[in-house]
This record gives sequence, C-alpha cells and structure tokens, in this order.
Amino acid sequence: MFDLSLEMLRVVEDAAMASARTMGMGDPNLADQAAVESMRRCLDTLAIDGTIVIGEGERDEAPMLFIGEKVGAGTSNGMTVDIAVDPLEGTNLCATGGAGAITVLAASERGGLLHAPDCYMEKIIVGPAAKGSVDLDAPVKQNLKAVARRLQRGVDDLVVVVLDRPRHQKLIADIREAGARIRLISDGDLSAGIAACVAGTGVHAVMGSGGAPEGVLTAAALRCLNGEILGRLVVKDDAQKERMQAMGIQDVNRIYTTPELAPGIHILFAASGVTDGNLLRGVRFTGDGVHTQSVVMNSSPARVRFIDTTHLENKPDVKVRFR
Repeated sequence: MFDLSLEMLRVVEDAAMASARTMGMGDPNLADQAAVESMRRCLDTLAIDGTIVIGEGERDEAPMLFIGEKVGAGTSNGMTVDIAVDPLEGTNLCATGGAGAITVLAASERGGLLHAPDCYMEKIIVGPAAKGSVDLDAPVKQNLKAVARRLQRGVDDLVVVVLDRPRHQKLIADIREAGARIRLISDGDLSAGIAACVAGTGVHAVMGSGGAPEGVLTAAALRCLNGEILGRLVVKDDAQKERMQAMGIQDVNRIYTTPELAPGIHILFAASGVTDGNLLRGVRFTGDGVHTQSVVMNSSPARVRFIDTTHLENKPDVKVRFR
C-alpha cells in the first residue's frame, strides 16, 4: 500500500477545523455534522478505492460515511483500502468547549480492520512496557499489580482512565481499593487509549467498557505504538447477538487481541486535535491562519509523526511564525 500519510492527515485536519468552528455553541449534532461533511468531502478527493468499514451508521441510516459506503476518486494503481472513521470523538466536548475532542481516521489494506458492530466492548489498554501482563478476566487488583511491576513503580503511582458512567461503579471501587488513582472522563476513551501508550501523558492504563468501533480504531493506533488492547464485545440482547453473527462474529464471548482487532500489515492512523487535550493541542484561529496539531502513525514502516500545521490565510500580509 502506498504511503497515504499526508493525504489522510489532510482529511483529519479539515474535519478538525470544520468542527472547531462550532466549539462552545452547545450543539453536538452541529459539531458532528461539520466534521462528517468535511471528512467525506476531503476523502472524495483522494486517489483511492476506499470502503468505510467503521463509520457513522451501522445500518446505513447515516447520510454519509456509513458502513459499506465507497469513498475516494477512484484509482488506476490498485489502491484499495478499508477505512475506519470517528469524524469527531467527543461531540459533547466540542459542543461545550471541553478538553480532548479529536478527529480520527484509520486505514489499511482490505480486511485489515475488524468490522466491529455498533455495541459496547469491555476493554483494557496498556502501553508497550506492560504489554502481555494483563488479562481481561483477571481481577482489577491483579492487573494493576502486573502493570506496576512492569513499570517498576507502586500501584499507588498508577493513573487509570475510566469513562464516568454508572456501569463502572464497581470498577471504580475496585481500582480505588487496589490503591491506584483514577482519571474519570466524560467522553473520549479512544484518545485515552492512545495516551496510555505515549510517554509523558500521565496515563498508565484504560479500563472499562466503551464503543466497539472505537476499540478497533484504538487497536489501529496501538499497532503503530506497540501497545496492547484486549476487548470483548458486550451483547445487549438476542437481537444484537443475531446481528453480530450475521456480520461473521460467531463467538460473541471471544476476547480480541490487538492484532485481531487490527490485523492489517499496513496500518495508517491519523488524528487532529479539536480542543486541547493530553495528547494534542486544539485548533487555534489567528489573523494569519489556522493552526492544527496532529499525529500520524504507520505500522510498516513503524513511524509516528507529531505535526504542527499552519493553514495560511490568503492575504498579502500573512506572516509565518516560528513556534
């Protein structure tokens, strides 16, 4: 697969700038719509034959970026790719001006990303140093001791990110009983999962259940960062179980590893900050242009780029500043 890094960077940057213009307006639907429309428009300028495998509507109810939708301008070089998108992770964060909203895209060769149903997934995420030390079925205390041992620190030095949801009451109590500290977040377990694999973010693990599509996107990033995610789909009812089986998921109790969620050989992951967060700065509008900060990762060759971009205004007195 040809290197699409800069093309995919442009997709997430454009979506970030579009949604950032809605920041603080109190309308999450408006923010999401701005990101979706921008991302779809930009994808159609790329010389690819792309298929959305994770997107806005599992049952094709979304007007664009729905699962199965074809994107791209077509190609003469055989560039066929599967694409997973979260046009705006943290719509509520953007709507309220909260921290950590990002635009996200992952791509791989055909079959390189699990077609995850739109349901919850139990997850545990750790960075490279703790890879192989955790078990989704192990007690919380045992997992935290294993992570602390790998990181050569005490459990009381660990910070675990958990989505602030009623379903996590017992998990939160178990983490506190084990002695670790907790960072509760209102949204954005995808960016939290990436942060657990990047030194200096102050995040050592992510635990709890969140969206299964976000789990696949996280796995794509972790394939590039050498981190680990273990995930198991949460079956709500028999109807959802039947839909999973129709999608080819026969064992609904299976625990997926990182390579099983994102098995592609050539994986690309790109994200841009919309509002300031632990990982990326948000979009900034100035008189000279718009400033974005993004991360672009590749699994093969293994490469991670943090990119600051100034999108210059089209006027004669624009200045490019060294930052």
